[in-house]
Amino acid sequence: MTQFRLCARGVAAVTLPLLAACSSGPDATPTADLVLHHGRVYTLAWPDPSIDGRPSAQAPYDSASGWHHDATAIAVREGRIVYVGTDSGALALNGPDTRVVDLADGVVLPGLVDAHTHVAELGESLERVNLTGVATEADAVNIIAERAAKTPKGDWILGYGWDEGAWANRYPDKRLLSERVPDHPVVLRSLHGFASWANTRALALAGITRDTPVPNGGEIRKDAAGEPTGLVLNRAVPLLDNAVPRPTPAQRDSQVLRALRVMNASGYTGVHEAGVPPEVMDSFERLAERDALPLRVYAMLSARDSALVRRWIARGPFTSANGMLSVRAVKAYYDGALGSRGAQLLDDYADRPGHRGVSGGTYGFDQRLVADAMRAGFQAGIHAIGDAGNRATLDFIDSVTRAAPSARELRHRVEHAQVVSPADIARFAALGVIASVQPPHAVEDKGWAETRVGSERIAGAYAWRTLRQAGAPLVFSSDLPGSDWSPFYGLHSAITRQDTSGAPPGGWYPAQRMTPEEAVRGYTVWSAWAGFDEQEAGTIAVGKRADLTVLDVDPFRAEPRALLRGGVALTVSRGRVVFERGDSR
Repeated sequence: MTQFRLCARGVAAVTLPLLAACSSGPDATPTADLVLHHGRVYTLAWPDPSIDGRPSAQAPYDSASGWHHDATAIAVREGRIVYVGTDSGALALNGPDTRVVDLADGVVLPGLVDAHTHVAELGESLERVNLTGVATEADAVNIIAERAAKTPKGDWILGYGWDEGAWANRYPDKRLLSERVPDHPVVLRSLHGFASWANTRALALAGITRDTPVPNGGEIRKDAAGEPTGLVLNRAVPLLDNAVPRPTPAQRDSQVLRALRVMNASGYTGVHEAGVPPEVMDSFERLAERDALPLRVYAMLSARDSALVRRWIARGPFTSANGMLSVRAVKAYYDGALGSRGAQLLDDYADRPGHRGVSGGTYGFDQRLVADAMRAGFQAGIHAIGDAGNRATLDFIDSVTRAAPSARELRHRVEHAQVVSPADIARFAALGVIASVQPPHAVEDKGWAETRVGSERIAGAYAWRTLRQAGAPLVFSSDLPGSDWSPFYGLHSAITRQDTSGAPPGGWYPAQRMTPEEAVRGYTVWSAWAGFDEQEAGTIAVGKRADLTVLDVDPFRAEPRALLRGGVALTVSRGRVVFERGDSR
């Protein structure tokens, strides 16, 4: 039988039997559907670096010259990689129907995966007023008033992006917003979704009055007279969200698909969608049935909807025949956010004595539901940000997996693992729990995070190196749309712990920085493993799904600042080119 041979430097030779369908006869020369050549290919098909970041002896790296790519070309047929190696080897598989792409020294990585996203919210946000980076309440109101002037009276105006962490000591209220925009209901979600700000008309339509019961784990801010100020926090946010008109199924599908295409344009071939509600799950299933998903979606069911999770417990974990939709995880929330002071801390907030956040049952964490899902074969991804929230989450996972040993192998995750007591860091490795962290959060929160937790607890905050040194598995993501999802921004944040201006010099707590290889692995190899996809993706190798990202900057060799000027040249998902530079889709 005809065989393809892997010829990549630094990677052991591999052969793959050619399927009979690949040739027209016993003597026919096999051809590829797609050939990428004249590139700099990093297969990542070598072992992980040490816990201190030193490259493996098998890596294409030497101390004298640094990193070098380990192949120049790739050939693809029927969605699978059939050759990795030299230009001549790949071009030998060229046929009359082969698309050949000269990469012009572009850098090829395994397809990037954002391991904690909210693409449905991204799809919605693309239709909303963007307040990201707005510094003051007055500036935000001016932007909303401009939108109102172009919007029919009575129509909802929705926005997002004001920073609940940076604004926590000067939260906005309804007064100015209601004065400037009296004829439209207005709801403005915060950057990370743990606060919402509304005008008087929206409060009325939502039925929020001085007598509205406060949900467990939530806060309805009130003025001195006891009237709602227009701001809700944490588990009270749904009070406003539920008043906003819902999109139709067709509108939802369009929003989701638009967001996924944005991710393609950003170089991603996969996302882990964290906290999928029923209507979004329906949309993913409809798109999967039409083979319309342009990247792999790893759906983490929202444990805030017990009926949804119970239905899937009865159904069991699922992966579509084409591998583009996988449902084998649940997303739960143990505590709130640090910015809004909802994260549960072991001791008082440094900037609010007597307050330790909200968590557990009071925050809607359903232990029985999540435990039942784990026992049914579902991975648990549990949102925990404060050191008390992280400890309780680890205790919970430990308790469930002791009682149900089969659940221990399900690669459970702590989503964010943002502030962890030093006493608990080693437990991630001991329990086999993934620390699912967001490099952008460190550089975005550095201006106020230490004020929240104090100088001692900050040692266990955003502590990626400490977690790696303890043997904890890591995976990286953006948590979009709350943070910029650009992979260049994420890589830069992980490598430098500096913001886009280069501050602070040397990085914020620089001992926690990642090496370029670790940063890339956080979005490729490690993300694939966290989504049970390591046999199909994460590295570039013969037989694997052809998920590839082509960049115009080399993250292994470039100065970190150069990453911020990088661009995506090509995104290939399952052998299909889903984005190329100049694409107008």
